[in-house]
Amino acid sequence: MQQPWLPQKWDMEAEVVIVGFGGAGAATAITAHDLGAKVLMLEKAPEGEEGGNTRIAGQGYLQIYDVDKAVMYLDALSGPYPVLSQMVRTWAEEVRGNNDWVSGIGGDPQEHQHQPEGIEFPDLPGADCAHKFHNGDILGYSNTWKFFESSVKRRPIQVLYETPGQELIQDGITKEILGVRAEQGGRSIHVKARKAVVLTCGGFENNQEMIRNYLPELPYCYTSGTPHNNGDGIRMAQMVGADLWHMNNYAGPSMALKVPECKATLSMMALHHTHDQPGGMIVVGPDAKRFANEKVHTKHGRIRKNGQWARLPVPCPMHMVFDHALFTCGPLYDMKPVSGWARIMERYEWSKDNSAELRRGWIKRGETVAALAASIGLNPAALEESIRRWNGICESGKDSDFERRKMLVPIVKPPFYAIELSPSMLNTQGGPRRNERGQIVRPDDTPIPRLYSAGELGSIYGNLYQGTGNIGECLAFGRISARNAVAEAPWDG
Repeated sequence: MQQPWLPQKWDMEAEVVIVGFGGAGAATAITAHDLGAKVLMLEKAPEGEEGGNTRIAGQGYLQIYDVDKAVMYLDALSGPYPVLSQMVRTWAEEVRGNNDWVSGIGGDPQEHQHQPEGIEFPDLPGADCAHKFHNGDILGYSNTWKFFESSVKRRPIQVLYETPGQELIQDGITKEILGVRAEQGGRSIHVKARKAVVLTCGGFENNQEMIRNYLPELPYCYTSGTPHNNGDGIRMAQMVGADLWHMNNYAGPSMALKVPECKATLSMMALHHTHDQPGGMIVVGPDAKRFANEKVHTKHGRIRKNGQWARLPVPCPMHMVFDHALFTCGPLYDMKPVSGWARIMERYEWSKDNSAELRRGWIKRGETVAALAASIGLNPAALEESIRRWNGICESGKDSDFERRKMLVPIVKPPFYAIELSPSMLNTQGGPRRNERGQIVRPDDTPIPRLYSAGELGSIYGNLYQGTGNIGECLAFGRISARNAVAEAPWDG
């Protein structure tokens, strides 16, 4: 008798089915294959856009050498949102093996220069355990991702592109996960997983409804990362009973330009350049007043405030306001393809004199400050007062409002310009909760049989985040989930 939860036929099958071909998916696939399993990967993106956020990140992965220090450090990063001690220790022990694993599959681990500057929170206990590594001689430019991708493609691992997972197929009695219903070319296909399914399909940074529901004080937010992460894995896991964790945590916010012509945000050079410019710039909120140090170097969106690490405020809408001297000093956008979806994948050619973006309407202009304010919907008198106050700060040489120390240049030369900025982030951290074996668990801590995860989909980071930690976790829990998935006894039927 045909069970109602089973499809009429399976279109294809493998022992381990992986949903998502990024860093976590690659580590899972390589490990499972090398343990002797037949592996099939389902990837939402078209071929050439796979890789998730691993592809467009800074290309660093976390390596630690002292497990006890790493446990202390992650506990301190978690702060008031502790993670179970066994989970933390398992994470630390596995991250310790990242370099050995990269070397073992033919890689060339190289430590980032400028250590210990790479330690995100050096004042926390155990912080000196953190080491940032990448593959090969060059950091950035997707080089580490290219190594992971080629390592998968050197193996007989089938990858189905433009085939997003839609639903997990679950036994109605045992609650085991039997496979995945995916979509390919407008039709459903059913993929049998004889041992297990591993979800490695990232977070929800491109799902505005989830952003409004889960990320506090963000009416909207746009990613600098892959546009293909829409929370599919979260929805699929919820449908079979998964618990969620860390849903309010994300790597951000920053402030960036988002335009319909580009899928990801564009980071403005004037906000991040380390040298003084000939023109002045401030960022104001909807009340036309400054609200933060525009040149602050955040810790993945966190700033020190009242003795604690708080999110950078992002009152929407925000506008970067500047004068003609800054407008004419060079392009406001740095196109160097080091990291980020816009620079690595879309490669928008920003004009050298900013004139094309002015014509497009991305940059607004006014002959006077009052005229500029009117064109962007701000109170003219309030914006004029903010600029007067800023120019006084520049004259005094001290920002008594927000302690900005860089680019203390007055806004004086007309015409005046504005760019609307949006909250931006690389990725979210939340998703289905997993245990130390990589199993996705229910609210009562029991595992959903034959269902595993790795990577940013339910990351271990619930509060503060150590840079390179996400790719480090992708590799670590990709291996853990793969080992345990391969060890499952195959089901028949």
